[in-house]
Amino acid sequence: MKDTIYDLHDRIKLIDGFDLGMKGRTGTYLLEEEELTLIETGPSPSVKHVIDGLKALHKKSEDVKYIVLTHIHLDHAGGAGLLLKECPNASVIVHPKGKRHLANPERLIAGAKQVYGSQFNELFDPILPIPEDKLIVKEEGETLQLGRDRTLTFYDTPGHAKHHFAIYDSLSNGLFTGDTAGIRYHQTEEEGGTFYLPSTSPNQFDPEAMLASIDHFKEMKVDRLFFGHFGVTEQPGAAMDEVEYWIPKFVQLGRKAVKDGEGVEGIEKRLLTEVSSALTLKGVSNDHDVYEILKLDLAVCALGIADYLMKADK
Repeated sequence: MKDTIYDLHDRIKLIDGFDLGMKGRTGTYLLEEEELTLIETGPSPSVKHVIDGLKALHKKSEDVKYIVLTHIHLDHAGGAGLLLKECPNASVIVHPKGKRHLANPERLIAGAKQVYGSQFNELFDPILPIPEDKLIVKEEGETLQLGRDRTLTFYDTPGHAKHHFAIYDSLSNGLFTGDTAGIRYHQTEEEGGTFYLPSTSPNQFDPEAMLASIDHFKEMKVDRLFFGHFGVTEQPGAAMDEVEYWIPKFVQLGRKAVKDGEGVEGIEKRLLTEVSSALTLKGVSNDHDVYEILKLDLAVCALGIADYLMKADK
């Protein structure tokens, strides 16, 4: 388990959930406080890795007090119901707009099946409803005290989704950003350096809201960002600058593709071409392993951009 659990800052561990069967794709953060807390669950196939990680760290799943979700997309929260069965004394903390979908996940399931089709079962099944008495809603600015010197503060941060939190951690002066501040592609660290791209998946992508949320993050002057995908950066300003550069670029490329009648496939192709050019300039080879996940991410990003443009042009 040594290479699947990362010791980060101030009693924060990151357990790799092997989302999509890939190392370093999606993880669950463990806050080692008296009130043991997990941030993100990953999809249901990741739950076994989370439990194995807890065991390797000599933590009992029945001692988990809180399971915190940045948002309810299935790659971040799809395993919450299944994990709750393993952590029977835990409560699940969720954005106000996410609560009803966790209690009754039918719409979540239907939406994911539209995007992932025949891959749905392999990637996400099962998605279990969460009893309402196990759900805790946190409003904008509300807090959660975890021991004497750690307080979590919850911020409504739309752009990637309307049901999205960012969570400020007082002890590390860090921010758990979910997907609002983009994806951290650490896979190229040794070749061309880590890079960052926005996550514009359907169906609530809003570039203006995303930029506003990131500007809010910058105003907070945190020391580090903890990403849903994947890990931590101690250069938060540079990471956010890079994501802010790409957000309007992604929309611009989408508009060109739509104008030229190229559809979603055209958006995807233009995104990949532009990002590939940028990576080549960084010294990342065209056959680097990062392209396996990058192609999947940009395909989903293209869907979100197409959805956004369709709504914007109505």
